[in-house]
This record gives sequence, structure tokens and C-alpha cells, in this order.
Amino acid sequence: MTLPISEGPIDTPPRSSSPVHGFGTRAVHAGSPHDPVTGAVIAPISLSTTFAQTAVGQPLGQYEYVRAGNPNRDNFEKAVAALENAKYALAFSSGSATTAVILQSLASGSHVVSISDVYGGTHRYFTKVALAHGVHVTFTPSIEVDLAELIKPGETKLIWIETPSNPTLSLTDIRAVATIAHRHGIKVVVDNTFLSPYIQNPLNHGADIVVHSVTKYINGHSDVLMGAAAFNDDTLFEKLGFLQNAIGAVPSAFDCWLAHRGLKTLHLRAREATTNATVVAKALEASPNVIKVNYPGLASHAQHKITLKQHRNGMGGGMLSFRIQGGKSAAEAFCAATKIFTLAESLGGVESLVEVPASMTHMGIPKEQREAAGVFDDLVRISCGIEDAEDLRADIMQALEKAVVGPKISNGVANGNGHP
Repeated sequence: MTLPISEGPIDTPPRSSSPVHGFGTRAVHAGSPHDPVTGAVIAPISLSTTFAQTAVGQPLGQYEYVRAGNPNRDNFEKAVAALENAKYALAFSSGSATTAVILQSLASGSHVVSISDVYGGTHRYFTKVALAHGVHVTFTPSIEVDLAELIKPGETKLIWIETPSNPTLSLTDIRAVATIAHRHGIKVVVDNTFLSPYIQNPLNHGADIVVHSVTKYINGHSDVLMGAAAFNDDTLFEKLGFLQNAIGAVPSAFDCWLAHRGLKTLHLRAREATTNATVVAKALEASPNVIKVNYPGLASHAQHKITLKQHRNGMGGGMLSFRIQGGKSAAEAFCAATKIFTLAESLGGVESLVEVPASMTHMGIPKEQREAAGVFDDLVRISCGIEDAEDLRADIMQALEKAVVGPKISNGVANGNGHP
């Protein structure tokens, strides 16, 4: 459990709501004091599960047992807090565990309003687990318009937003939602996984809690499972910190060390991923083999004004999705035809990935609900890594030709309309 920012090491750049250092400087130095004994620039990995006491109930230092606290976890939490302009941050064993702890903090009988287009795992938790302990979730595809009517006085305790949403990349005006929610004393949670703290800081726009699947952009190397939440409220810190320890949904010291190492290059990776996604999105938008492209960085995006308002320098991020001509079979053929993009779930790593949400990450959502949120069988989701942009563009184009044009030619030949 991280300490308040004011108690951090004095050689760490200040972490406040108005940081005096740039993002890259904070990413490299926040939560990274030099070892006072050896002078080590990089903190050692503390693998001990328990810590010595000088007398009964008197720990030698600030730690007693690893579930309650660990030096590597504290360092990482301070770094996340610094990048989200937050007073506190807490790390959890996964993004899903982060969601679970926040929902667990609500009393039975509580009501939550969520956007419809959320990660499949979040939808699963809301509908299968939260409901089991008396927390009811209402989904809406247009939360900015519907929120005031969906709020149940005395019952609604939380508003849940993903912006951009997964996988259709729809955007939500955080300030507009927070204004309505706070008028009723309701807290707003924003899942910022798709953009990372470099491109968007939801707390700056009125959110009360920002959550991440650290597994994705913050760690960025596809080798750590972890989640995090950042916020400014002292009461939330006590409540969520208690649950973090009591439930035991904590990451290992080694994973914290790895994620902290990954975080130090977040700004570099996020910029390159955005550059690559922009190139790929423009190529897809110009292709006759594509029905629609969902990418916040395109001027054609229906909510591009929100991109300019909420995202750093109007960046679109490294994620995009598109509907391909030819239906489900074409979507699957496209994923099989890519050579640089790997067919796999997850996102935000240095390598580029591709998947079909309706058959993979979102298959647990009933088809009718999926399609109402825009997740059709022909939707392909792409996570652009940090490879060379032209290589990614070329790979996308050749895969489109194989998946869409190839079958048309084959059918023409089979029907006697083409040449052998």
C-alpha cells in the first residue's frame, strides 16, 4: 500500500495534481530513489514474504508481511500515482482484480451505471459476480445522454466508463458525466487502459478513480499480469487499501519490479504506437475492403472533438478496430493472413496483435448485446506495437487482399466467371 505522496523519497520528482516535471522525467524517476546503502540506481527486488521485528508488534522497518506491503509494490504505486496526477495508487494482481475490489467496496443493494461497450471481463464481472453480492449494473450505449434518467436516488453509487471503449473505440466526455454524477454524490470510475496515463489523465477531467490493466501499456512487454487504481480521496485510500490487503488481490514483488521497469519507457512506446496506429487507420479507411474504421485519432471519428479535448496533443493511441468486407469468415481469414501482427488476445505490448472480439475477448457477451454495442462478427481489433510503421501498413494491406479479394477471385473462377 503506497504512502501519501508527500511522504515519498526526497530525491524523487514531486508528485502532485500540478507536477512541475514533465511526464518523461516523472516516468523515469518517480518511486525510484537510489538505494541508501549501496547507491544502486535501480531498486533491488525484495522477495521476502515476511519482515523481522525488534520486539513483539514492533517491525524493524515499515513492513510486516508481504500481502500488506512490499518495497517494490510501494515504489510502483508511487510511480503510477505520479503519472496519473494522483495522491494515491494501489496495485492489484490483475485488472480484473482491480475491478472486483472497487465493486466489492460497494454495499449490497448498490446500483452502478456503466457504458455498454466494455471489456468482456468487466461485463462478466458486472453480470455474473457483482450481481451475486447484491450490486446491480445498468448498461447504456449513450451514458452522457441517459445518465440523469438512469440514476436511482440513494442507490446509484458508481458510474463506470471506458474511454476509449473496448473494442469499438467510442469516447465519453468524462467532465460531462462527472458533472452529473457529482451533483448526486456519485463517484466516477474511468478505465484508462486503452490510452495509458501518457495520453489521458481522467482525474484531471473530473473522474474520482482511474483504473488500468497494467498488463497492457503501463508494463508494455506482455510479461506481467497486474492492475492498478489511482485516486485522490483519503477515504477511498483507506477503504480500497483495506480490501487490497483483506482480499489479498496483490501482485508479486517481481511483477511490480518488472512493471515499474516497463513504466519508465511508457511515453516513448505510447508515442510510437500512436504513430503506427495512425498510419494503419488511414490505410484501412482508404481501402474499399473495409466497411468502417474506429480510431479516435481520425478526423472522421464521430467523437473526434473529445479526442482533442481529453487526449494529449489529440493523440489517438495505439488501439483501433474495423469492420471488414466479407463478414466473419473474412475477419478470421484476415487474422490468419497477417505476418507481423500476431493473432492473440491482450494489447499494449511492444509487439502488434490482432483479434476478432466477437469470437475471442468478448465472446462471453450475448450476441444481441454485443451487436447493440457495435461488436459484430466482422469486427477486427488491432493493437499496434512499436515496429516500423510501413511494415505494419504493408502487412495490413496484404492481409486484406488475401481475406477479401482472394475469396472473390476464387469464387469467380469456381462459377466460371474468371480465368484459371
